[in-house]
Amino acid sequence: MRKRIVAGNWKMYKTVPEATELAAAIAAAAPKDGAGEIVVCPPFTNLTAVAEAIKGSVVRLGAQNMHWEEKGAFTGEIAADMLKSAGCQYVILGHSERRQYFGETDAMVNKKIKRALTAGLNPIVCVGETLDQRKAGITESVVGDQVRGCFADIGAEQAKTLVIAYEPVWAIGTGVTATSEQAQEVHHFIRALLAELYSESVAQTVRIQYGGSMKPDNAAQLLAQPDIDGGLIGGASLDAKSFLQIVTA
Repeated sequence: MRKRIVAGNWKMYKTVPEATELAAAIAAAAPKDGAGEIVVCPPFTNLTAVAEAIKGSVVRLGAQNMHWEEKGAFTGEIAADMLKSAGCQYVILGHSERRQYFGETDAMVNKKIKRALTAGLNPIVCVGETLDQRKAGITESVVGDQVRGCFADIGAEQAKTLVIAYEPVWAIGTGVTATSEQAQEVHHFIRALLAELYSESVAQTVRIQYGGSMKPDNAAQLLAQPDIDGGLIGGASLDAKSFLQIVTA
C-alpha cells in the first residue's frame, strides 16, 4: 500500500515571519495518524525558520529547487548538501515554472535527481503537458519523454524512492483542474511506463501526485482515483486551513 503524500509548494511567497506563522499553524493541526506524509516547501530564505517551526511535528521540510553540482561558482544557486543541512528531506525538481521560465530540460532534471539522491534527499519530480500539447493529442508522448529523460540511468531501487508529480501545465494557477478521469488516465499511463522501464514492483511502489490546482473542493474526488497518491499543492498551500483540508481528504 503506497503511503499518501501531500506537499505544499509555496513558490515565491511568504516572508520569514509569514512563513513561520503558516508552518506553525500547519504543524499544530496536522493529523498525527501517520496515514500519509505532509511536506511544506518554502522559499530558500525561510527554510531554517520553517524547520524550527515544524520541529517535533509530523510535517516534513522540502525545497523548491537545487543545482546538480556539489558546490562551486554558481551565483544564486543552492546545493543539495545545503538543503540537507537546513533540515530538508524533500526537494521539488523540474517544476513546469522552472522549465518555462528558466529553460530547464529533462537532462538537467536528471542530473539534479542524481545529486539529490547522493545527498540523501527525496526528489519530487514534476512532469506535465501544456494546453497546446494536450489539444494536439500528444500528452502521453510528452509526459513519456519527460519520465524517460528524468529517470535515465536511475536504478530500480533508487527509482522506488522518487515521487512523481503530474502537473498539467494548463491547470497550474489557472483555476482550471483536470477532471478526475483525465488525471487518473495520465497517472495510470505513468505507472504503466514505470512498469515497462523497470518492473511492476517499482511501478506499484512509486508515488504519483497530482499537481494542477488541487483544492479542498476537488481533492477528495481526485484522491479517490486508484493511481493518484497525493497532491503537489500550490495556491491552496498558502493558507493553513485550505492545505489541511486537502491533507484530511
